[in-house]
This record gives sequence, structure tokens and C-alpha cells, in this order.
Amino acid sequence: MLTEKQIEQLLLENQIFTEEEIKKSQANALAQNKPWKEYLHKEKTISEETLFDLYAKSLKVPFINLENVTIRKDILNLIPETIAETHKILAFDQTEKEIKIAALDPGDLEIFDFIEKKTGKVVKTYLTTPTMLQEVLKQYHKGLKATVDEITQKEEAGEIAEKGVLKKLARDLPVIRIVDTILEYAIFEDASDIHIEPTEKEVVVRYRIDGVLRDAMTLPKQILSGVVARVKILSNLKLDEHRLPQDGRFKIKSKEYDVSFRVSIIPVFDGEKIVLRLLDESAQILTLEQLGFLPKPLKIIKNAIKRPHGMILVTGPTGSGKTTTLYTIMNMLNSPKVNISTVEDPIEYRMLRINQTQVNPKIGLTFAQGLRALLRQDPNIIMVGEIRDNETAEIGVHSAMTGHLVLSTLHTNDAVGAIPRLTEMNIPPFLIASTTNIIMAQRLVRKICIHCIESYELSKDSIKKLEEQLDFKNILEVLERENAIESAKITTPLLFYRGHGCKECNHEGYKGRIGIYEILEVSKDMAELIINQANPEKLEEQAKKQGMLTMNQDGFIKAKNGITTIEEVLRVTME
Repeated sequence: MLTEKQIEQLLLENQIFTEEEIKKSQANALAQNKPWKEYLHKEKTISEETLFDLYAKSLKVPFINLENVTIRKDILNLIPETIAETHKILAFDQTEKEIKIAALDPGDLEIFDFIEKKTGKVVKTYLTTPTMLQEVLKQYHKGLKATVDEITQKEEAGEIAEKGVLKKLARDLPVIRIVDTILEYAIFEDASDIHIEPTEKEVVVRYRIDGVLRDAMTLPKQILSGVVARVKILSNLKLDEHRLPQDGRFKIKSKEYDVSFRVSIIPVFDGEKIVLRLLDESAQILTLEQLGFLPKPLKIIKNAIKRPHGMILVTGPTGSGKTTTLYTIMNMLNSPKVNISTVEDPIEYRMLRINQTQVNPKIGLTFAQGLRALLRQDPNIIMVGEIRDNETAEIGVHSAMTGHLVLSTLHTNDAVGAIPRLTEMNIPPFLIASTTNIIMAQRLVRKICIHCIESYELSKDSIKKLEEQLDFKNILEVLERENAIESAKITTPLLFYRGHGCKECNHEGYKGRIGIYEILEVSKDMAELIINQANPEKLEEQAKKQGMLTMNQDGFIKAKNGITTIEEVLRVTME
């Protein structure tokens, strides 16, 4: 890996930056609290590829671009995976006399001598970038099914299951390897959840990737008891309890990742079903821009969080990214000058200098109880994981009224729906109007894979279907107003985007997710309507009058800009 001093030297020697420009970019990186190297790549001042190409020239070593390179399995396996991972090297090509190796440290002569002796070929060394090398190292992974089949073939499933005692069964080597493989591949595939579901004759393993469940593989039914016992041991749960649901947690830590698994086990007709939620603790907290907020809504949020008190509510179904949005806002507010305290169920990410409390109803620590205790801890900002009941809502509203900034979530379909929901919880309308700063509703849509994105023209049939499903004329007017299209008239061709599928996105056409949002700002006019208990239609009308973009409109702007597809926006908003 290049040190900052080496990068500085390379930029000066190759006359890419002057000393003054280097100092300025270092100061900007410091202001943004980012490593200088990361700042250079992020601001696209200089790419990692260009930097390592310069480094290769200074070392008089050829540079190899490994992007989109598929290496033959027999060549890749010339260097065992453990050695490749440890020394950050890999074989990418060979001739009769020569083996070509990409490395991050061409000076690691000891390992190259070892490879020469092992293969009987001369090593030719190339320099590559850390990102490219990491991507190609993934090619060592066989398919999940192939790996598990290999394990079960070595020791028959029947023999595994017949070993009797659950504790012994859970510590059986093939069972450990099967569970480890299922977990490892989930991390490798960027899955958010793992479902291990027993059916009458087999066990189905599914991964939720980018919000959509996909079949990963099937296991023999005899393995189920061993897999369940292994997960229970990892999560510190009762091995002999098969009739009641159980919840637990465990962590896997390595050089590459730090992942927590939230475990839920429930009895079903054919055995016990396991669902594991993956929480990447090494993941960096994103910015609001990275979450997908457009400039105008972004400005509203930034103004709302500057206010010293009031409520900021985020609404949406489970798994729509509400907690991530709140964590991002807390990260922006986090400074030595304020005391931030949270009550959560569960604590999804650990945050430095934020006091996080885990709800535990078994011992009477509910959201309401935790919130009441927090108010005695001299907080400036309070985050309540979810407003579920009247008591929590009441304490939250009174906290916002008495000088605290309160962040929380609610389960409603849209932003306007949060107001009648709070009224149902016996919160007086005048209190809702005076304490609520903004209400955000959100969903997550899959992003088009950047490696296989293509444009297409919206056909007349497609336009007709869209007109049947929603107010398409209004959406076109919004697109024109937001400068996404030149004219709202359908006479002009409408270009949108999609992914045709490639190996990078597993032929899905999508990779990664981004939010679509609507933000209801409680202005004076809106507050008056709330106090007068106006119906949701009037509140929605006023919100649009104030310039609120609905989730649909926000989604269509992102679809027009090539971030997501129309189908994705409709999938998450028309449910």
C-alpha cells in the first residue's frame, strides 16, 4: 500500500500537483475528516489506477489492469488462496516457461522465489491496484452449492445427523464447515438476510440481496438439526428448546470484515426456521447525498436538524432504511458540544461518543421506560428506535417541546400518514403541529448496475400502462420542473435506463440500493391544518403546494437520471 509520503512524491515528481495544490487538498481532506488518499480518489482528483501506474513506472515494473479480467481456474489455483490472500498476489497468466503474477508489493522476493521453486517457472511480476486485486481474489470462491456438496460428499449427511447428542452434533466438523460456508458466502454476496427454511424433504437456503430474496441452495433434510444446533451455540441460545421462538446475536471478525448476525429461530411445521440479519459493523456511515437525497429535500433536512428542538420523524415499512437515515443524521450532529442518547431495539450499529441503550422488555426496559430514564441524563439529542405506543409517543412529543431534538421512526406508508397515526396515539393535534419539524417517508430501490447500463425509449404501450397506474402527466410536469426533461409533452421521445445483466450483477441488471423519499415540512400553513384536524387529502394537497416531491416523483427523477428503473420505483411504491 502506498503511504501518503510516497503519493506526495509521485505527484510532485510527475508534475501532476504543485506543493501548494497538495497542501490545499490535504487541508480539504482534514476538514472532511477523511484520509488524504481517500479524498483524492473520491474527488476524482486522481484515480487509484493512475496513481499505481505512476508507482509502477517509478519501480520500473509493468502495471496490469485487472478490471473485468476472468482468470482461468487452473492458472488462479497455481497459487493457493491462503498465500494469495496473505501476500496480496495472484497468478493471472502463464506460458511454458513463465508465470505472470500481479502483486501489491513487487519487492516481496521471498514469496516469488517460493513460487518459482514450486512451479518450476520464472516469475514475471506486475503491479496492480488494491481494489483490482481484491476483486479478482473473489474468483477463488466456488459456487456455494459446489462448496457445500463437496463437504457433504466427504462425510455423508446421514452419518452427520446420526451422531445423536445436539452439542456433539453442533461441533461436528462438516456441520461447522457448512454453517461457516453459508455465512461466508452471504458476506461475499452482500446479502442483508439469510433464510434457512425446512420443507418436508429438504432445507432451502435463501439470501436477501438488494432487498429481493434469491434461492442460494438446498441442503439434505438430515443436516437441519446440526445446522440449527450450530447456530444456537454461536448465538448462545438454548439447544433443547424447539417449541418456542428464540432470538440471539453473534459476531464474525476478520481482516476483511466485521459482521454482526442477529438471529431469529422460530418453530415451523417441518422443524425450526432460522433467519439471520447481517449488520456490517465495519461499514462507514454514508452522507445524506450518498443515501440519495436530491438538492431541495437535502436543504430542508439540513435546516431541520440545525433547529435546537422539535421532532424529526422517518416513516416506512421494515427494511426501508429508516434507521440508516437516522444514524446518518446523528453522525452529522455528533460533536463534543452535544450529548446524544438513543433507545434502540436492537442496536444496529455502534457509534462513537453516542450513548446507545438496548431495549429489554423482559426486565421492564421498554422504549417508554428507556426514554424516561434518558431525560434524566441531560441529553441534547434523543433518538428513539421506534414510536410503538401511546406512552412513548407522549414522552417523545413532550421531550421535543421541552428543548430536545427528538429523532424517531413510525410505521406508516407515507409522510402525511404519520399525522393521523400520532393522533390515534392520543397526541393532541396542537402538540403535533408545534413539535414536529419534518416527516420523511422512504423506500429503497435497486440501483442499475453501472457495468451493463443501457438506455431505451419508452414505447407508446408502456406510456399507456403508466397512465393507467398513476398520474403520469403530473410526473412529466415534475420532471420538467426539476430539469430532468426538456418538455412535459409526450410527443418528444422519452429516454430511460435499465441494466441488461452481466457477471458483475449476477445477470440481475441491478447492484446496490438507494433511497427514494418524500419530505413533509411542517410550515405555518401545514401546522394550522393539523390543528384544525384536516383530513389526509388536504394535508397532502398543502404539502404538494409547498413543493413536496412524492416518493413516486422522486423515484421517477432518479429513473430519468439513470440511477434506477421505472419498474423498481413502481415495485416499491405501488405495493
